[in-house]
Amino acid sequence: MTGQNTRTGKVAVFADREAATRHLADWLLQEALAKKDEPFSIALSGGSTPQLLYSMMASEPYASRFPWARMEFFLGDDRFLAHDHEDSNSGMLQRLLFSRVPVPAENVHLIPTAGTAEDAAKEYDAELKKFYGADTLQPGKPLFDVNLLGLGSDGHTASLFPGQPVLKERTAWVSTCVPPVAPYTRLTMTYPAIDASRHVVFLVEGASKRETVAKVRAQDPACPASAITAMGDLTWVLDRDAAPADV
Repeated sequence: MTGQNTRTGKVAVFADREAATRHLADWLLQEALAKKDEPFSIALSGGSTPQLLYSMMASEPYASRFPWARMEFFLGDDRFLAHDHEDSNSGMLQRLLFSRVPVPAENVHLIPTAGTAEDAAKEYDAELKKFYGADTLQPGKPLFDVNLLGLGSDGHTASLFPGQPVLKERTAWVSTCVPPVAPYTRLTMTYPAIDASRHVVFLVEGASKRETVAKVRAQDPACPASAITAMGDLTWVLDRDAAPADV
C-alpha cells in the first residue's frame, strides 16, 4: 500500500470522453478478473459523468466477461430519495447496470431510504462494517478494491460539499449532508471510508472542470476533494478538455 493523495496521484489523459471511459472499463475488468479468490468490492459514484461507464460495463465485450458473482457493489453517496426517483443514484445504477447484468441481488448494496436520513446513514455504516468484518478500519486492510469518484465544479466529491459538518467526520463511515447549493439531503461516505481503498479513481470530463481539477491537485483547502486520500494509489482519469495545462 503506497498511500497517495490528490497531488501525488498519477494523471492519465485521454483524447475524449469515450476514450477515457473505455480505458476505465478495461482497467476495471482487468482488476476484477485478477482478484480470483475473494470478492471484488467497488464503490460507485453518481452523477452524469460515469453513466457512460456503467452502460459500457453492461454491454459487450464487458457484460459477459466481468465476474459478477464475485463483485460487491456499494454507492459512495446518494440523495435521500426512493430508489425509483429520477434523481436517485441507486435508480440510475439499477437502470444502466444492475438490471442488465447477472449480478446477484445480495451483492448490490444500495443506500437505505427508510426512516430518517440519520437512521439510513447508521444502517449503511453498519452494512459496510459487516462486509469489512470489523468496526474500525485497519491499516493495510482496505474496505474497497476501487472507489470511483467524480468532481463537482465547486470542488465537492461524493456528497462532501464545501462548508458542511460532514467534512470533519472522522469516526462514522457514512454520514448525512444537506448542501445549500444542491437539492435534497444526501448520504455520503466520509473521508476515512474513502481512504480505505486499494485504488481511488477520479473520473472527470469536460472543460468546465479543468480549473477545479487544477485546484484539487494543488490541494486548495476550499475544495473538499483536496482532502481525499487513498490507502493504496490514487489516479486521475481525465479527458483532454478536463486536463490542466501542466499535465
